[in-house]
Amino acid sequence: MTITTTVGTFTVRPLDPVEDAPLLHRWVTHPKAAFWMMQEAKLHDVEREYMAIAASEHHEAFLGLLDGEPVFLMERYDPRHVELVGLYEPEPGDVGMHFLVAPSDTPVHGFTRAVITAVVEHLFADPATRRVVVEPDVANTAVHALNEAVGFVPVREIQKPEKKALLSFCTREQFEKAVAA
Repeated sequence: MTITTTVGTFTVRPLDPVEDAPLLHRWVTHPKAAFWMMQEAKLHDVEREYMAIAASEHHEAFLGLLDGEPVFLMERYDPRHVELVGLYEPEPGDVGMHFLVAPSDTPVHGFTRAVITAVVEHLFADPATRRVVVEPDVANTAVHALNEAVGFVPVREIQKPEKKALLSFCTREQFEKAVAA
């Protein structure tokens, strides 16, 4: 899939858990990825994690590319079976999402917002997706602001095994309204 944004055109491809593991390892262990909770991961840990995702029928991982270069990681999951089981009442068409922007020595203004816009647009490209669900760490205020900028509405804090999270939802209509503004 190709998505045109303010910073260029992104393409999204399925993640290869073996081939892409060295790249992902650099990303998830970078200090900027602290909320990804893999700071101490070894290469084999990252490979194992993404092989498990690749084997799951309820969880998928993708790489986002800009001009052929990997620049973000996106995960899509079914919250009825992964991440949020028993923590909220899922509705038909709910899709869970995680995203991680690659660390950069030369930040581009508006890049992360363009990435989250592309990620949510990619999820809503599936007509079965009615609502995107996120559960970032309550302390991750930067991602809360990004989520709200593309239409997510915080609902409540939830306690996951690994973190206290802010459960938030975004409908297709909320997303379209936010990106049009």
